[in-house]
Amino acid sequence: MLNLVREHRRFFLGFALAGLALRLFFFFYFPEITDDSRVYADVASNWLQHGIYGQTQSGHPELPIVPIDARLPGYPAFLAVIFWLFGPGNFKAVMLSQILIDLGTCLLVADLTRRMVSERAARIAFVLAALCPFLANYAAAELTETLEIFFTALALDCAVAALARMPDRRARKFWLGTGAAIAACILLRPDGGILLAAVAVYLAALAWKHRQRLESIRGTLATGGVVALAVVAFISLAPLVPWTIRNLHTLHHFQPLAPRYANDADELVPRGFNRWVKTWMVDYVSVQEIYWNVSGSNIDPQKLPSRAFENAAQRDATLAVIADYNDGQDMTSDLDARFAAIAAERVRAHPVRYYVILPALRVADMWLRPRTELLPPDPRWWEFDDDPVQSAVAVGFGLLNLAYIAFALAALLSGARGIRWAGLLIVFLLLRSAFLGTLENPEPRYTLECYPAIFVLGAAWLSRFARRELA
Repeated sequence: MLNLVREHRRFFLGFALAGLALRLFFFFYFPEITDDSRVYADVASNWLQHGIYGQTQSGHPELPIVPIDARLPGYPAFLAVIFWLFGPGNFKAVMLSQILIDLGTCLLVADLTRRMVSERAARIAFVLAALCPFLANYAAAELTETLEIFFTALALDCAVAALARMPDRRARKFWLGTGAAIAACILLRPDGGILLAAVAVYLAALAWKHRQRLESIRGTLATGGVVALAVVAFISLAPLVPWTIRNLHTLHHFQPLAPRYANDADELVPRGFNRWVKTWMVDYVSVQEIYWNVSGSNIDPQKLPSRAFENAAQRDATLAVIADYNDGQDMTSDLDARFAAIAAERVRAHPVRYYVILPALRVADMWLRPRTELLPPDPRWWEFDDDPVQSAVAVGFGLLNLAYIAFALAALLSGARGIRWAGLLIVFLLLRSAFLGTLENPEPRYTLECYPAIFVLGAAWLSRFARRELA
């Protein structure tokens, strides 16, 4: 990759500066500090200053900091390092660091594309990544996405570098790098393990494809695949051992990752409510207007889509439990059980819709809607009467997102011609999309980890039409 950068230094420097300018635009005009950001910062500060991995508990002077396992330690560790270097609570330093990391992601994407396609495609991929406003937007937000995308790109790049060297032993150091990058993904977010599953499935398929050689030739691609799988799995999961031991010792329960709903041990998880939501939820609008309101805010029944009811009796039962919830704005076990009963009735009536159609629609919404959730446009961007300018911005972002996906789909529909080890990217995209279909909250940010693969595929297709020498 260094030779490619040296050969086209003006090209890479120019687009790197353009990418930096784009990210600084979001940094100055649309920095984002969310409730999750404050939780991460609080945990990082307590860890750094008091040596306790926990959250501040106001109103309890006898126990001001409560140890938690609701958040994995990857992002708090990153924040703790930034706070140690630049001062406690320095969110600007966090965002500027993430901007530099995100530019590093662009180089990793280019290197991955160089290995899988060509040097010409690598330059196109660098442009696609550097000028991607979706990545730039999240680089200016104190959230896990920027680091997660970086380590996803690094894991894929190391895996492809290893595949190119198999069955040579020199591939092992790249498999070690793959495992370490996946470990970082998992320590940032539990769903980082999907990347491990994708590598495992691909290597298992590789070993099966070359199984005939196992009996006669030692050290072939098949045996190399088996060894590689073992190495990657061990390195990826090893960091979870001390985390699990800490949870057993400090919190007295077995938790190798983090709770599905990032809840404390004594906190009620509204599983009945969540299942009821899954019987009708298909879009991000309902996440903001309904799902995130529980607990603590009113549910506006006028915001429910017509598909939330099967009949008049079910509508009355649903509105009644919502009214009771709104009285106290607190989800109790009794209210949750009532939501669960309504959900069970709806699932029994339409199991295919619940298990197949709605998950597919939620995944489609995560992939296709305008990625403006951190920006001013209203989630109901199609209602132009409210704010036509912001709706136009949302339409523009939506069209750009569709373009990225269309380029990638075009590469796949053409048989991934000229893309080496394309199966690895395909398996990752399929597994992650299938996992996202199991969630009740379709948030577009959950597909951003797939964008390194989207850039590679899109660049592969665009390189067929680009001039042989890019400026």
